[in-house]
Amino acid sequence: MQALVTPQWLRDHLHDERIVIADCRFALSASEQGAQEYEVDHIPGALYFHLNRDLSGPKGEHGGRHPLPDINAIAALFSRAGIDEQTTVIAYDDQEMSMAGRLWWLLRYLGHDRVAVLDGGYAAWKKAGYEVTADVPTPQARTFVPRPRPEMLVGIEDVQKRTPETVLLDSRAGERYRGEQEPLDPKAGHIPGARHFFYKDNLAADMTMLPPEQLKARIADFADREIIVYCGSGVTACTNLLALHQAGRADAKLYAGSWSDWSSYDLPVAKGPTPAEGIEE
Repeated sequence: MQALVTPQWLRDHLHDERIVIADCRFALSASEQGAQEYEVDHIPGALYFHLNRDLSGPKGEHGGRHPLPDINAIAALFSRAGIDEQTTVIAYDDQEMSMAGRLWWLLRYLGHDRVAVLDGGYAAWKKAGYEVTADVPTPQARTFVPRPRPEMLVGIEDVQKRTPETVLLDSRAGERYRGEQEPLDPKAGHIPGARHFFYKDNLAADMTMLPPEQLKARIADFADREIIVYCGSGVTACTNLLALHQAGRADAKLYAGSWSDWSSYDLPVAKGPTPAEGIEE
C-alpha cells in the first residue's frame, strides 16, 4: 500500500474494523513524555507504542541505543494489538515521522506491508480539527506471523565491507555529522565515507513529506546505487527510509545500530563536511 496517508484519509477510515492506529509519540530527552501526551488525548482508537519498551530491545555494550526488539516479543505485542495479515496499521507521532517510521519499518521488515504513516503526524490531525479522545481502546487480539526480510537490514560488518558504489547516508543534524558536538553517543563524527542526508530536509514547513518529485531530486546523483541509511540509533533514519520509499527506492537498507553502535567500537571516525560537497575527509 502507499507509505503515507493524509489526515482526511484516516478520518474517513477511522472506524474500519481492520485498521489499527498506532500512536508512537516519544521524546528522546524525556522517555515518558509521549505516553503522558497519549493519556491526555490521541486519535480515537489509537493504541500507544513506546519506543524503548515496545519498539526496541534491551541495550547492551554494542548494538546501539535502540536495538531491534526480539522477533517473538514484537510478534506477541503486535498480536495483542490486533494486527494480523489482514490488518492495516496507520502510525503517527509528533517527531517528524521518525518514531512512526520506526514502526512502519519494523512491520515491513517482519513481512507486513499493510502499514502507512500519517503524513504530518498528530499535529496535522489536530490542525484539521478532527476528533481526539482520552479513551484507551481494548483491542481484539489476533495472530501476527513474522516473516523477516533480512535484505532490509545491515549490520556493522556489512557497513565495513560495503562496496565503493554503495552510498551510506547519515541522517543526523549537521553539527553531529561534522563532529562539532555529540550529545548522546561516546564519540563525535561520522562513519568514514558517509554523506550527510539530514532527515528533516525531506519535510515541508508544515512537517509533511515533500512531494515525490522533490524527494527524487534529493537523491538524483545516487538514485541507481545501493543505499544504506543510518542515524544515531536507527530511529530518525526511518524518516529517510520513508522518503526514499516515496522517491522510488523502497530497497534502501537500514543500519539499525547506527552511530551509537559504530562509536561503541574502536573504529575509524571522520569529521567535517560531507564528501557530497566536494570536500575530502
